[in-house]
Amino acid sequence: MMSSRKHSLSNSYSNSPIVPLSPLALSQDQDRNMVKFSKQFEGQLVPEWKEAFVDYWQLKEDLKKIRLLNNNTTTNAHQTTSFPHKLLSSISKFGLFGRRRDQGVIQVHKRLTASASKGGDLLYETELLEQFADTNAAKQFFECLDMQLNKVNQFYKTKEKEFLERGECLKKQMQILSELKTIIKQQQHRKGEEEDASISCSISCEEDSVRDRTEQEQQQQDSFMDELERNEVPFPDSPTSDEIGKPTDINMKTEKGKLRTLSGRVFSFQGKSLRINIPLATPSRTFSAISYLVWDDLVNQSSKKCGPQGRGKLHINKSKLHHAQKMIKGAFLELYKGLGYLKTYRHLNMLAFIKILKKFDKVTEKQVLPVYLKVVESSYFNSSDKVMNLSDEVEDLFIMHFADEDRRKGMKYLRPRQRKESHAVTFFIGLFAGCFVALLAGYIIMAHITGMYRRQPDSIYMETTYPVLSMFSLLFLHFFLYGCNIFMWRKARINYSFIFELAPTKELKYRDVFLICTTSMTAVVGIMFVHLSLVTKGHSYAQVQAIPGLLLLAFVLLLVCPFNIFYHSSRYRLLGVIRNIILSPLYKVVMLDFFMADQLCSQVPMLRNLEYVACYYITGSYKTQDYGYCMRAKHYRDLAYAVSFLPYYWRAMQCARRWFDEGQTNHLVNLGKYVSAMLAAGAKVAYEKERSIGWLCLVVVMSSAATVYQLYWDFVKDWGLLQMNSKNPWLRNELMLRRKFIYYFSMGLNLILRLAWLQTVVHSTFEHVDYRVTGLFLAALEVIRRGLWNFYRLENEHLNNAGKFRAVKTVPLPFHEVDEEE
Repeated sequence: MMSSRKHSLSNSYSNSPIVPLSPLALSQDQDRNMVKFSKQFEGQLVPEWKEAFVDYWQLKEDLKKIRLLNNNTTTNAHQTTSFPHKLLSSISKFGLFGRRRDQGVIQVHKRLTASASKGGDLLYETELLEQFADTNAAKQFFECLDMQLNKVNQFYKTKEKEFLERGECLKKQMQILSELKTIIKQQQHRKGEEEDASISCSISCEEDSVRDRTEQEQQQQDSFMDELERNEVPFPDSPTSDEIGKPTDINMKTEKGKLRTLSGRVFSFQGKSLRINIPLATPSRTFSAISYLVWDDLVNQSSKKCGPQGRGKLHINKSKLHHAQKMIKGAFLELYKGLGYLKTYRHLNMLAFIKILKKFDKVTEKQVLPVYLKVVESSYFNSSDKVMNLSDEVEDLFIMHFADEDRRKGMKYLRPRQRKESHAVTFFIGLFAGCFVALLAGYIIMAHITGMYRRQPDSIYMETTYPVLSMFSLLFLHFFLYGCNIFMWRKARINYSFIFELAPTKELKYRDVFLICTTSMTAVVGIMFVHLSLVTKGHSYAQVQAIPGLLLLAFVLLLVCPFNIFYHSSRYRLLGVIRNIILSPLYKVVMLDFFMADQLCSQVPMLRNLEYVACYYITGSYKTQDYGYCMRAKHYRDLAYAVSFLPYYWRAMQCARRWFDEGQTNHLVNLGKYVSAMLAAGAKVAYEKERSIGWLCLVVVMSSAATVYQLYWDFVKDWGLLQMNSKNPWLRNELMLRRKFIYYFSMGLNLILRLAWLQTVVHSTFEHVDYRVTGLFLAALEVIRRGLWNFYRLENEHLNNAGKFRAVKTVPLPFHEVDEEE
């Protein structure tokens, strides 16, 4: 039972909502399993809402003070108390007829807030009716307890209101979608044209009908913070409300607004003025929006007056309805997930109150639990059933409209099951890790004996085979560090699955990543060992040179394999992300896309090796051993420039797209960082060919400017550090790691690794070692720096989400009702 409970805790912050037991049952279960509640409480709470949960640790600290004072008082009492005094104290605990006077210990008062007449909250205040060993410490404990109860009530009420508004908006969206689908089916039946059936709706020509509607989540109204300030309840930050379906006007240009959605025009449908907004997430939608804008301009030029002659037709076909249905389905899933989190919030807080009150009774030998527990049970967060009712209603609507009324099918979407971790994975990780170390040791010894890595005027092996090994080494080193990142993110309770929008049933765990790394590198090193053995035995390069190329081809075929084997969903998700990066201006940029593009910026040496190896084998140079052909060809030299530029170019285009979508100038400043990196990379490639003083000076100037730019962005923007007014000097207020020196060490290490380009100037090499080995070492340092950067980048992103209490995604909705006044 213990192992199953630990497994459930390890996946506690997954995307699937938790179905909790009753608080008393959970409390008894905790006592039976002898597990510290504080650890289990921390393991089950919603990470982004941590500050809104009961501060169980502060209450324990207050309780420790009471325990210490009680121990001192008890010691003194044992030394001075006589038998008659003990007898009188025992009798005082009972009434005249033997009934305990428990209800006279405390009394909880209810106080109306200033806005209670407008639907405000009740505040609870506890009055001590009996003397404690230390009345001041007990009073401080109950003040903290009351503050936690008031905080939980207000946060629950705020989130409940937010989710209820989402639910009402989704019901309207679902109603509009159902009506449109019904009309399309009727027209299909009437016309007999399934593919081209569409709805023709009249379009109003009013100027306001082309206003831009933002797709970004909106800040929640300041009512929650106002309530906290009026009620004198301290709280870290104001939560945000992900109010969807409520369009907000933004003062943007008309053309820009129309381009941000597939159809931004207002149309009249059954007496309502509606707007359908499909986000431009794919190139096809982007090109459709551009063509729509051009056609709209032509129509406007031919008809400038509004009226019967100035009205057009808007065709809503099955494709648009399909996109709208996907958006509404995603919104339902996120709403249900949020409701599950709110249920967890309710039950865990109830359990925390029970546990801390039981501890208080045990320490003080008073009976406070029955009195205060009645207040907690009757408080808003525990007595309101609106979330339960809405959750059931969402289940019914989702099953009806998206699961063909099949409950089992619908619940697979709403409550996806976690993939069980197998001990066989751990076994094979150890097995392949041992094989990799043994094969690598044998390969290094053989390479040292044959002198393959020493400086030689003409080394076919280093020119043709070593780039393959170097490429795979950098790739799987990066992948291994990603597995370490996942492990540390889980350890620090950073919700990387939510940040990357990964499906809970398909995401890679850190054991999966380690298994892929050890298995792949065992295969790579094993084949390279066999290849080197054949070379040392006297086989000609013409006979064995195809082996590294076949190894690369095998990995490429495995990556694109269409069969459901070897992490099929993760492989195709990776291919989709790479496609989005290559076509980055046309695809809407999400966190996973630009995170992956940043990884490619650290893999320029690997990409250049891949380019050379592909040229070497595609042109057939491996048959003639003419490894210099790709270096002599002009188009290859031009491609070398492009490869050095491309990762930074892709990342810059992503910044431009994010600026276009969100309108924040911060993305343009970030674009400048990648432009400076492109200039520095181009100067370095030119210097490697010319080797002149002028190019060297240009490399120093451009690289220095780019390094300063990148360091500032790393520390201040990506990591959120170097805050002058922080309570942690030169860091930030909120830290996920307890030891502050780790942050200072990481900043210093990042600075040192950012200066690896100085090797281009000083030309430092290891003694009697080929320069390619030195290049691999420096490239590995950049990969390690990126792995370090990854952890703090997601830590800062997680803290931003937690500061806004954002635990579920905001899904833009397709249909927006426009007021007639607009």
